[in-house]
Formats: sequence, structure tokens, C-alpha cells
Amino acid sequence: MDYRRNILVIDGIAASMAGIAILSFTKWLQDLHKLPSELLVSIALINLLYAIYSLSLSVLKNRLMILVTVLVIANSIWAINCLRLALNYWDTASTFGLLHLFGEAIFVGTLAYLEWKWRDSLVNKPLPS
Repeated sequence: MDYRRNILVIDGIAASMAGIAILSFTKWLQDLHKLPSELLVSIALINLLYAIYSLSLSVLKNRLMILVTVLVIANSIWAINCLRLALNYWDTASTFGLLHLFGEAIFVGTLAYLEWKWRDSLVNKPLPS
């Protein structure tokens, strides 16, 4: 699998799965994570918005660099926000809740890094052999 060509699809599928899972199991996750349900629903909806954007980008025939850059910036901001949330809820969230927030920060931060690193490939230029 060529991850460079599929990173937007991976981003979109991961975000949609996370959003759907959190919305489907909000009450259970609230009890497990010791995080407010409003926060979990917000995280889920933001994940679904990311999914829509990155999957929309993945099907575009001609992607502009600005569109890829917007995704990278948004992913970077979300990663930082997840770290902020983990610190905010440090005293009240369970270990699972903190792992969720830190894990999402790492995952989304990694996506931002890879999407930036591979940005030239993502604007539909041919990949080097």
C-alpha cells in the first residue's frame, strides 16, 4: 500500500470511525473516561467534520496546496487541543480518558506531519519512483 497516496483516505476513515464510535457509545465512554458527555460529543462531531473534509480532498482530481495546508493546520491545532484537554482534565479523567486524549493527539499530530511531508504528492504530482 502506498501510504502517500492514501493518507487522506486513512485520515478520513479513521476520523469517521472515531466519530461514529464515540457517538454510538457516549454514555459508556463517559463512564469509562470520566469525561463530560458534551466533550465526548464535541470530539465526535469534530472527528466527523475532519472525515468529511479529508475524504472530500481524497476524491478531488486536482487538489490545491492551500487545501492540503488547511488540513495540516487543522490537524495540528486539533492535536494541540487534545493535549490541552488532557491537561485540563488531568485531575478528573480516568487513565482511559487521558490515553484517549493523548492518543488522539499523537495520531492526529502524526497525520499532520505526514500530510505536510507528503504535501507535494497530495496535490496530484507524480510520485518519485
